Formats: sequence, structure tokens, C-alpha cells
Amino acid sequence: MVEQFFTIYLKIFFMMTPFFALSVFLTMSKKLTKPEKKEVILKVSIAVMIAGVVFLLFGKYIFSLFGITLDAFKIGAGTVLFLSALDMIRGGTDIETSEAKDSDFSRHDFAIVPLAIPCVVGPGMIGILMVMGAEMTGPMNTLVVTFSLLAAVISLAAVLLVSNKLQHLIGKQGLEILPKITGLFVSAIGAQIVFSGIQGFFNLV
Repeated sequence: MVEQFFTIYLKIFFMMTPFFALSVFLTMSKKLTKPEKKEVILKVSIAVMIAGVVFLLFGKYIFSLFGITLDAFKIGAGTVLFLSALDMIRGGTDIETSEAKDSDFSRHDFAIVPLAIPCVVGPGMIGILMVMGAEMTGPMNTLVVTFSLLAAVISLAAVLLVSNKLQHLIGKQGLEILPKITGLFVSAIGAQIVFSGIQGFFNLV
């Protein structure tokens, strides 16, 4: 049970692309005071947790509504996740620079959009949560996955809280490299989800 918790926790944490979120947060919170930064981090954490729980618990009903099989969704979600990871590796993420141009927006409105959604809870994150939700069996398994999500959200908040220290520690180049390393792990998870969906599809045929 403990091993399952840590496995799911690490998977969700990497799906949140914490170092990309860190670079966006640093860029868009330059003019904020410490209390304002903490308020933004709290809003982000709450938004990510609520969105995560919604997709985790109600994703299977979306499958039923549209008649989508779990294997088909795995292939689709894994592909989206893999493509998102490629963007991270290539550095094709300009959201922080484009949004930061508007000072009023960056000072007040970036906690939910774009930081929580879609930076943290993007298509890949939504896909993997819906897959996890569809695969949950029994209340104990549901609790493990939910607490894993909560632990990942707390870890993300911790990363953002020490953002300035991390920036001084690893420097600008480090902040550019870390999202690419995260992208490698995310691409591997995406590929694994695709292969799992293909395997499940052929087992049904």
C-alpha cells in the first residue's frame, strides 16, 4: 500500500510539471510581495486539488456518457501527454512570457489561469487522472489515489514557496534545464500509457 502511494504520488507530481510551473510563477510574480505570493500559491493549490478530484472521481462517467472505452482513452491521453512532453523538452512553452506582458493580469489573475489551468492541470494531467479514476477499485484504493493527489499538490505548493531560493540555488540555466528533464519522465509515462492502451485493445480483439 505504501509503495502504491509513492508510485502514484510521483507519477501525479511529475504530471503537474512542477518545474515548468515554477518558471511561470517566478516570471509572473516578480512584482508581488511575499503575502501576495503566498495568496497566489494557496489559490493555485486549491484550484489544482478541486480540478484533480473532479477529473479523478467523475472521469469514468464521462467515458460512459460518450461511450469511450478506457483503452481508447489511454491511447489518446498518452499521445497528448507525449506531445506535451516534447514541447517541454524543446522548450516550446511561451505562456509565461506572453501572459506576463500584461502587468495587471500578472499581478492579480494568473493564479487560476494560466498557472493552475493549463500549466499544472493540462491535457496530460487531466488524461492521467481520468485513467486512474476509471481504474480505481474499492474505497481503499480511492483513498490511496486521493491522498497521493493531495501529497502531490502539497509538494507543488512547497516548490513554489521556496521558488526564490531555488532560483538562486540553480540559476537561470538550471530553471531552463529542469523542465526538459521533467519532460523526459513525462514522455516515458505517456508512452507507457499508450502501450498499455494498445495492449488492452488487442487483448479484447
